[in-house]
Amino acid sequence: KRKQTIMSMEAMILAAGKGSRLRPLTDNRPKALVEIAGQTLLDRNIRKMISFGIKHIVINTHYLGEQIHDYVKQQNYNADIYFSDEIENLLDTGGGLLAAEKYFTKTAPILLHNVDIISDIDFKKGENELKKQNALSLICVSERKSSRHLLFDATHNLCGRDNENNNTSTVIENRSPKYKYAFSGIHFINPQIFNYFTMNGSFSIIDQYLEIAKRQQILPYLHEASTWFDVGKIEEISEIEKKILLL
Repeated sequence: KRKQTIMSMEAMILAAGKGSRLRPLTDNRPKALVEIAGQTLLDRNIRKMISFGIKHIVINTHYLGEQIHDYVKQQNYNADIYFSDEIENLLDTGGGLLAAEKYFTKTAPILLHNVDIISDIDFKKGENELKKQNALSLICVSERKSSRHLLFDATHNLCGRDNENNNTSTVIENRSPKYKYAFSGIHFINPQIFNYFTMNGSFSIIDQYLEIAKRQQILPYLHEASTWFDVGKIEEISEIEKKILLL
């Protein structure tokens, strides 16, 4: 009996959002094509993925999606790039991944990456850790200061989340949070996770994780990135650019 070949990791870049916090830069271009230190967010992420040997990349689009299609066509990347177009409605992180399911081979782990994250997180280490831990997903997190946290129990399984901005907290019944970490916008996912999805339409991947974590392992990947930026707000861009140019 032949063993199924496990291929190298595949990836999905979440690039459908409107980037309203980056206006006016996003009035006439998608967030993915905003430039930071002379390079678009999309280009940074695609080139980093390719540098780790990832040759199968899915990009979801919605707002000004044709610009992303045209941009990618002009770049001549050494990778197979597929578009999951959310024409009618934005599907959020979980709905976006589910809608893109047909573009994955299901024989390789999936790197799920927000387009507005720039980091030196080692994708290979994350992939190896996913295989070692035998989890359905490893969520990249860190111990930085944040108003929102993901909560994990004594076994390190995801068990809730909190938001200090509106003073809300969600915890899975009969589970006790022991660790709280800030989410870093990157996930390493076992493709079998699609078998456990119960939600559809537009939904957050974290909401779906909290359902799955009642019975399966959704674990933290506590990264030690010396570089990690969330290009979420226009007022932070010049500061981020200064830091990137010093790297």
